[in-house]
Amino acid sequence: MSNIKSVPVGKLPMKYIIFATAIAALFGTDPARVAAQPVISSYTSSAPKDCRMIGKPSELDGGTTRICPGKSGLVLLVSEDDLREVVSVGRNRQAAAKEPAAQAWFGPFSSTAHTVEWRIADGRPFAIIQRWLIADNSEQDKDGRPSTKAMLAVTRLPPGQVCHVAFVDVAANPDANELARQAADNFARAFKCGKDEVRTIGQSGRTTSLTKR
Repeated sequence: MSNIKSVPVGKLPMKYIIFATAIAALFGTDPARVAAQPVISSYTSSAPKDCRMIGKPSELDGGTTRICPGKSGLVLLVSEDDLREVVSVGRNRQAAAKEPAAQAWFGPFSSTAHTVEWRIADGRPFAIIQRWLIADNSEQDKDGRPSTKAMLAVTRLPPGQVCHVAFVDVAANPDANELARQAADNFARAFKCGKDEVRTIGQSGRTTSLTKR
């Protein structure tokens, strides 16, 4: 856990206030809020070895479901079916399964990397960031299988519904991790699932275009 401390806005260096104001203008938030609230990252694993498998793989398509420990009493629900994953978060498996994120399938085959970044303010996680690998059927690897493209997905957490709020194309943005954190920090908490449109942050690329249905 980081030792970042809250600093009164009036005592912040001018360059920090300018930076906070610029970020606030970009994402439509209050500059004082951006400057005053320290946000940290903490990490968990969604690797099968670190999670609890639910039931047995489907005999028809090998689909699996696992529950992984998260932060502050939350759990991660990872379901895979027909070579496509979905990831949701909740207080328990049942709650996570009811969230919009539990139905957020991508059209192409997809999977997630096993590191989950939790963005936390005042001890409470409000968003996760994950790297997704999306199959690109227009390109093949040396074994003749679809190549994969990397994307970061920002997902909002309770209170409120759990859903994707932003995508960042990794190949098109050298600073993809920082862009994803800025998106999480500045508008994930106010995002309205089912009403607000998921944003593409930074430069669009092949990966983010693959997520459009």
